[in-house]
Amino acid sequence: MSAKTENKNKGTFQPDSDVHISFEDQQKINKFANHNAKLEDLKDELKIKQAEMRNLEDAGNEIELLDDDFQIPFLIGEVFMSHNLSRTQELLEETKLKKKQEIKDIEKASKEIQEKMSELKAHLYGRFGSNIYLENDE
Repeated sequence: MSAKTENKNKGTFQPDSDVHISFEDQQKINKFANHNAKLEDLKDELKIKQAEMRNLEDAGNEIELLDDDFQIPFLIGEVFMSHNLSRTQELLEETKLKKKQEIKDIEKASKEIQEKMSELKAHLYGRFGSNIYLENDE
C-alpha cells in the first residue's frame, strides 16, 4: 500500500473497534434510561398537580362571592358533600396544602433523579465520549 492510499483511508469512516461495553457500563446505561423515563413521568405528574392547584385557587376565588348560608358542593373521594362557605374554604385550604406538599415531593424526587442522572452521564461520557448520546430531544 502506498503512502497516498494510507492517507486516503484515514479520512473515511471506520467503525470504532476500541469501544467495548462492559456489563457494568450496560447496567449504567439502562439505569440512566430508567431514570430518564421516570423523570419524564414526574414532569407530566407535576404539570397535572400544578393545574389542579390552579383550579383550587380559582375555585377559592369564585366561592368568595357567595353568601355564607349558600350550600357549596365539595368533592370528597367520589361523593359531593355540601357545606357552607366557611367550611368549604377550610376544605379548600386543606386540599391546597396537600397539593402543595405533593408538588414539593415531586420536585424533590425530580431533583434527586436529575442528580443521579448527572453522575451517570459524567461517568458514561467519560467512558465513551462522543460514542454515546444521553441528551433529551426537547
